[in-house]
Amino acid sequence: MSTATDGYYIPHEAKWPIVGSIGLFTTFWGLASWFNGSGLGQFTFFVGMAIMVFMLFGWFSTVVGESQNGTYNGQVDTSFRMCMSWFIFSEVMFFGAFFGALFYVRNYSGPWLGGEGAGGADVTNAVLWSSYDYVWPTDGPADIGGGFQSMGWFGLPLVNTLLLLFSGLTCTIAHHAIKDGDREKMVRWLGATVALGLIFTGVQAYEYYHAYHALDLKLSSGIYGSTFFMLTGFHGFHVCMGAIMLAVVMFRGMKGHFTAENHFAFEAAAWYWHFVDVVWLGLFVFVYIF
Repeated sequence: MSTATDGYYIPHEAKWPIVGSIGLFTTFWGLASWFNGSGLGQFTFFVGMAIMVFMLFGWFSTVVGESQNGTYNGQVDTSFRMCMSWFIFSEVMFFGAFFGALFYVRNYSGPWLGGEGAGGADVTNAVLWSSYDYVWPTDGPADIGGGFQSMGWFGLPLVNTLLLLFSGLTCTIAHHAIKDGDREKMVRWLGATVALGLIFTGVQAYEYYHAYHALDLKLSSGIYGSTFFMLTGFHGFHVCMGAIMLAVVMFRGMKGHFTAENHFAFEAAAWYWHFVDVVWLGLFVFVYIF
């Protein structure tokens, strides 16, 4: 059992870190073997993923049980908040790198290759690809990425923007509900938030289908295609993860967990969800509109 000594939390011995290490090693070993044509690579990869899922369920169950038993103190709550804050900061840097790649291509390397700008851009164009005229969106010099149509902002992207904005509202209503001690109201509005997240994912899946079959827009469609699917795809993955987090919180609420004073698991998931909303607004502006 975990203990608290002089206000400092001392965790008990746990098997989950070593289980997680084994799962990660097995997963990446299997993935590398799979990519290199090993017959057991695919099987090993899924075994590793199964171990990781088992570890996550087990470890989070332990943490939830300790929280419900009143094991944790204020120091643990502070640690949880700091960890979630740094985790979201790392995600900000993650997306910042992708947005930075889009910015660099659109404002520097693309124009330079097309002979625009100062600092020897005309020489760059003459040496590397003199016949290339830069315009955005581009599939590269000599149409390397093949012909395609760009994805407009009106229609499905706008629908998804409204879905995520409304989901942020429903999540906030749920947060105020638990702060007021109304667990039933919290569960209802969290259910609406999860549903909106799942609808967003479905709309994005249909958008990808439309992009591939109607616009001929693919991951291989030059730098525009690769940045479009990289940014929207990773964001879609984060929406799925956020929806899972909120669904777990919702089910915990249905089991009677959380009080007006003790509900950081909800707050952590809500922080993550609002982060996902903000990232999508950046995507909508810089990927779809401009």
